[in-house]
Amino acid sequence: MHPDPAAPPGADPAEYFATAHRAISGNVEKSLRGKPQVVRLALTCLYAGGHLLVEDVPGVGKTTLAKAIADSVDARWKRVQFTPDLLPGDITGIQVYDQSSGTFDFRPGPVFTHLVVADEINRASPKTQSALLEVMEERQVTVDGRAHEVPPTFMVIATQNPVDLEGTYRLPEAQLDRFLLRISVGYPDLDAEADLLAGRAAAGAAPDLRAVASVDQIEWMTRYAGRVHVPPTIARYAAMVAHATRAEKDLRLGASPRGSIALIRAARAWAACEGRGYVVPDDVKAVAEPVLAHRLMLDPEAEIREVRTADVLAGVLRSVPVPATTGAA
Repeated sequence: MHPDPAAPPGADPAEYFATAHRAISGNVEKSLRGKPQVVRLALTCLYAGGHLLVEDVPGVGKTTLAKAIADSVDARWKRVQFTPDLLPGDITGIQVYDQSSGTFDFRPGPVFTHLVVADEINRASPKTQSALLEVMEERQVTVDGRAHEVPPTFMVIATQNPVDLEGTYRLPEAQLDRFLLRISVGYPDLDAEADLLAGRAAAGAAPDLRAVASVDQIEWMTRYAGRVHVPPTIARYAAMVAHATRAEKDLRLGASPRGSIALIRAARAWAACEGRGYVVPDDVKAVAEPVLAHRLMLDPEAEIREVRTADVLAGVLRSVPVPATTGAA
């Protein structure tokens, strides 16, 4: 790959990307200890130019992860607490009548920023959740027939409690499909939790993070990740995985072409984090579950048997032949 003008003169772009990633991930891990895989997946979503859904029970660090990413990048960010009485205009913005001029002026909502932390997104009504659909896909908001663009670097990091908890609404399939990755934080292990408690006891609060990357740098990393080489054998492998999900008897709905495109996008960013300018099969396998599992729909009988989409996907990955290639060809 040719060096990008945004990289320092003489620097290898792949190495420059990997170094920047290590700085950002190390910073985020100061707040979310003991979860390097979770942090890397979240940052993979950022570099791929996608949106992230963090789903887990309360109190495990979903919002902490979102805020740590926002604080690690020298960018504007806003947090929206989703509640049942939140209206679509509270997110996208509204037209306000100006008596002095006799005209309506657009008052931008919190989505007009670089990073939007949508906290407990499934506590808002489906109508309000749907207000994010256009801006997540088109990077713009249309109000009264006029389109208003958000910044080029725009990411929604949404947190969600399990839908079986009281006071939550299930996200529509179209909304779920807008999220490039869905991840779960999970409980920390014993050592990480002990370190967390010791640190809080000494400092009395969570660490204040300083930005270690700029918006321009993230834009460059997104452009670079989008150019990471995908050999034809790897593209075919990703397509075979998607096709195999459509033939699974436990699934009513398999991965769509949008899902397979998302799989390649995430695999490119994952490979870039490794300092490689090309994708290998392990990159696809590493991101397959967070990219595809939330896009699959179980058959009713499989739901009764409490089958998980992640388990079905794991079986698919075992059944699809892995191409024998270095990835560089």
